[in-house]
Amino acid sequence: MLHGAARAVRRPPAAVARRLRRFTHGEGAGESGLGRLIELHAVNSAGDMLITVALASTIFFSVPTGEARGRVALYLLVTMAPFALLAPVIGPLLDRVPHGRRAAMAASMLARALLALALSGAVGTGGLELYPAALAVLVSSKAYGVVRSAVVPRLLPPTFSLVKANSRVTLAGLVATGAAAPLGAVLHQLGAALPLYGAFAVFALGMFLSFSLNGRVDSAKGERKARLAPARPRTARDHGRATGSEFGSGTGQRGRDGTGYGNGKRPGLRAVSPSVSSALVANSALRGLSGFLTFFLAFLLRDQPLTGLSGAFSLGLVAVAAGGGNALGTAIGAWLRARGPEVIIAVVLAGALGAAVAAAVLYGTVTAAVVAAAAGISQALGKLSLDALIQRDVPEEVRTSAFARSETLMQMSWVVGGGLGISLPLVAPLGMATGAVVIAAGAVFSVRGLLRAARGGAPHPRVA
Repeated sequence: MLHGAARAVRRPPAAVARRLRRFTHGEGAGESGLGRLIELHAVNSAGDMLITVALASTIFFSVPTGEARGRVALYLLVTMAPFALLAPVIGPLLDRVPHGRRAAMAASMLARALLALALSGAVGTGGLELYPAALAVLVSSKAYGVVRSAVVPRLLPPTFSLVKANSRVTLAGLVATGAAAPLGAVLHQLGAALPLYGAFAVFALGMFLSFSLNGRVDSAKGERKARLAPARPRTARDHGRATGSEFGSGTGQRGRDGTGYGNGKRPGLRAVSPSVSSALVANSALRGLSGFLTFFLAFLLRDQPLTGLSGAFSLGLVAVAAGGGNALGTAIGAWLRARGPEVIIAVVLAGALGAAVAAAVLYGTVTAAVVAAAAGISQALGKLSLDALIQRDVPEEVRTSAFARSETLMQMSWVVGGGLGISLPLVAPLGMATGAVVIAAGAVFSVRGLLRAARGGAPHPRVA
């Protein structure tokens, strides 16, 4: 009888585990090694969320609004400003260790595991020693994100496009984040340091999972370093050169591998297509809006809750709307097939701008949730479409490096948006109008190039 009861208890978790395994390893993802990366990213996201819960509880929720704003401003100053200086270094530094990507991901996990222990002694007091440790956590987390973005192309199953693979990885991270958030809140109620002890255990697991990734992760065969910059105009000196590729390094001959990098010279990716450069501008605006809304709405809703709702419930409503929007955008990206990525980015920019303008004019419960959801959908679809454009327009020899550079740019944009959000007065129409200006600026400098490229008839890859 006891044996039967034990089997009944084990059956539901085992069934859930089998379903998760089918999701992560289905359609050839297990054979290619992508399934392991999906699982690792879920572990990474859960650990980051546990640390976020611990820090937010200490810096934001445990003190009055005025003091919380000062603490968060200090957090931004001590962590985000140095990160903005360090972020451009992350991509080139990781380019130097193409044969050690698994070790780099494991090192990021180990660093955050140890930092979680260090933070556990500071969250109770909120002392200044908390901030340098939080900076180190942030840098380690973003370094992992850059490496993960760079290795996905090496683990694609035959039936997957890059966008579909990234959609699956992102969705796993969102699910893990959603599961870890309430767990972290419960642990925090039992003890301020408990979420950090949980993060230590999660990151320790992630360290071992990093070394279980497929060996192709550490392969640098055929790779070149990349520098994302707009295409330079052709000059008279360029005429008569038969480069065979707009990505040529100016050698005048196509390389032996057919890429246009003759004589083995290293390309600088000085001539990314107009689609890619415009998509980078658009995604920077979308990521900036996300960072802005994260900080501005957090303080606004705590100080001025939505009508008829408490501050905590208002924050929860907007957070759910943003997370749901992100998940929906990821699901839409996996569903779309032959749509042009340039058009998708232009459409999501218009949608985000419309939602921000509506919230500025008619701020309330519905519009606050709508702008948060629109930001989530737009950020997810915009990033997936940017990935598709890099896959289509950037030569394979520099593609993984290009992903690292673009991810770093996106993180820096979020930092700038967050700084803007913390600096504004808590006036809802002003904040929503500022968000609209951020998106409008991105649209002005990107939509024309995107639509012109789309009308040019360039062949589009599958978006799923």
